[in-house]
Amino acid sequence: MSEFHGSASRSSTPRPDRTPPPPTREKGLRHRLAELRGPDVPAKSLDARALAALAANPGCARRAILDGAGVDKARLATALGAPSGFGQSQFALTRGNAFEARVKADGGAELLRLVHARLDPGAEPPAAAAVPDLTAHGPEGRTARTALALREAVQAGGWTLLDHPMLALDVAGSLAFLEPDAVVVHPDGSWSVVEIKSFPMVDGAADPAKVGAAARQAAVYVLALENVAARLEPAPRVHHRVLLVCPKDFSNLATGSAVDIRKQRAVTARQLARLTRIEEIAGALPEGVCFAPDRPAEELTAAVEAVPATYAPECLSACELAFHCRERAGAAGAVTRLGRPLRAELGGLATVEEVLAAARGEAGDPDDPDDPAVAALRRAAALRAEALAAAAEVAPCP
Repeated sequence: MSEFHGSASRSSTPRPDRTPPPPTREKGLRHRLAELRGPDVPAKSLDARALAALAANPGCARRAILDGAGVDKARLATALGAPSGFGQSQFALTRGNAFEARVKADGGAELLRLVHARLDPGAEPPAAAAVPDLTAHGPEGRTARTALALREAVQAGGWTLLDHPMLALDVAGSLAFLEPDAVVVHPDGSWSVVEIKSFPMVDGAADPAKVGAAARQAAVYVLALENVAARLEPAPRVHHRVLLVCPKDFSNLATGSAVDIRKQRAVTARQLARLTRIEEIAGALPEGVCFAPDRPAEELTAAVEAVPATYAPECLSACELAFHCRERAGAAGAVTRLGRPLRAELGGLATVEEVLAAARGEAGDPDDPDDPAVAALRRAAALRAEALAAAAEVAPCP
């Protein structure tokens, strides 16, 4: 005590506090996600395709935490012994890149012509458009540079083409960086998203399933673009009609179609808002859980099973872990593997065993108004028994 008073009397200047500041909530979450991904494993960026798939299945905590942590689900699925063929082939990627380069040649003249013809025919023709340089360091730098370029384009007026801008969107507490093919600023200051795809548009129409997938991806871009617009005063209008550019009739020529994505935007926004926050899912996991693909298969299986999944047949076309989850759902007898509509009809009956027990009268209350599935199953079982008995009576003798 005397030493303390003595040192205080020798100097009236307070000593600087050398205690390191406590980690912020964001830094703590980033550290936790890095631990889940693996300390030496680079994060896989979350693109609009993955976000659209995530929004289509918001109840799947497994996909939410894996995507939020930047886990390469394709490598993880292979390490689990259930590799998936999900994703585009190298040939399709090469063909798509070549077509996109052709559309954007000469300063994007062809692309801007299609935007003018399909989205804004009343505006002045895009004779000369600005194409700002969006180069910056890292995704954060590119996001800031994109926001600045959009602001400058609105102030300058005229047509502006942003080639592969970078946008950011908060997804359940984790920031996702998105890179649309192009964003066009119109002379009135409004913004439009352009999606360039390599599948053909024959006689003005393309595969509805592929157009729907492109619309869901574009909806994610529109949501991110609206966040940028909200920070400007006055906020520019973000068009809810996007331009889909495809090859015309299996040729290398480009054609375009305006796609109204208001429905997809509303559904995506609602589903993303329903996602459980990443930090809540991460906080509920046991210590030591890690999804690094170099871990032993048994350890990886236990880590994946520590996060609940919501499997549905639609996952086969949207998630790299679909085969693994389907196998597990089948082993557990989960009725979700038969489709979401059937699962919704069965109410609280989540497994095949529970359904059969209710149908045989071994479980459930058919008089419960809150669970009509039990009464329906009992009735179906009775009708089936009657039909089998009638068929047995009229069957010819051997």
